[in-house]
Amino acid sequence: MIEIFEVSKSYQRNVALNNLSAEIPRGQITGLLGPNGAGKTTLIRIINQMLIPNTGYLKYDGKFLNHSHLRLMGYLPEERGLYKSMTVGDQLSFLCRLRGMTRAEGSAQIRHWLDKFNISDWRGKKIESLSKGMAQKIQFIAALVHDPEFIILDEPLSGFDPINVDLIMSELLDLKDQGKTILLSTHNMQSVQDMCSHILLLNDGTKIADSSFSELSQNHQSSQFVVRYRGTKIAFANSLWTDFELLDQHEVTSDLFEASLAQRGDRSVDDLIGNIKGHVSIEAVSRKRLNMQEIFLELVNANKPLE
Repeated sequence: MIEIFEVSKSYQRNVALNNLSAEIPRGQITGLLGPNGAGKTTLIRIINQMLIPNTGYLKYDGKFLNHSHLRLMGYLPEERGLYKSMTVGDQLSFLCRLRGMTRAEGSAQIRHWLDKFNISDWRGKKIESLSKGMAQKIQFIAALVHDPEFIILDEPLSGFDPINVDLIMSELLDLKDQGKTILLSTHNMQSVQDMCSHILLLNDGTKIADSSFSELSQNHQSSQFVVRYRGTKIAFANSLWTDFELLDQHEVTSDLFEASLAQRGDRSVDDLIGNIKGHVSIEAVSRKRLNMQEIFLELVNANKPLE
């Protein structure tokens, strides 16, 4: 969908993007991640053609990115921008006309989205009368009302309560199922893990990860193991010797226990099984999977510049 070729962008002496090459695949939700100042907003603004890169270029479906592609895009910026004196209906109608839709097309789409979110009675309300969460929902609709094929969302869950977070996440998955391509910039790592099939991670303007979450999970393994066993806690603890550190263990049922362990040195799962075999009855042994938050921290910390 979007191909990025050796893109660099600087603001005076501050390098925002440094020779970035990446791809945002069609029909997937790509998580755009990175700490503050990583270059995420700059990349989004270049894709939106609000900024021009100093070097490099982008392609949209194999063609050089140009102004005509903007009508195919929907954009929810982190800095919200609705006209407070307008009604909800007038605001959405105005945005539809900016996207080249006829009055009839816009009216049908507005009705569809307000009905979808069960907020049709908001149509005549002024933006200034809405709560932050309500206004955020209108801003979300504004990014989608013209039926774009490529959707850029910058912190779309900000300002929502848990019920509406779940609603928005469900809607994003529905959009993906419809074949939409979504670029999701967020600090909410759980939403990335739950929804994103592709991850693009930036740090200091440089790409440090560009793959699926499953690939990241396979390449960044935890040093901790989880063991389920039957026997006594004392026998299990004694079997570990000094090869593994017992972090925690608890009772699952009256005779089944689960323990968390940290490996020491280069000890493997085979070493672990060899240690405890014969001391307790092993039900299951697995390596703990890192979540997206843990992988994010590991990658960012590993790519910190030397001081």
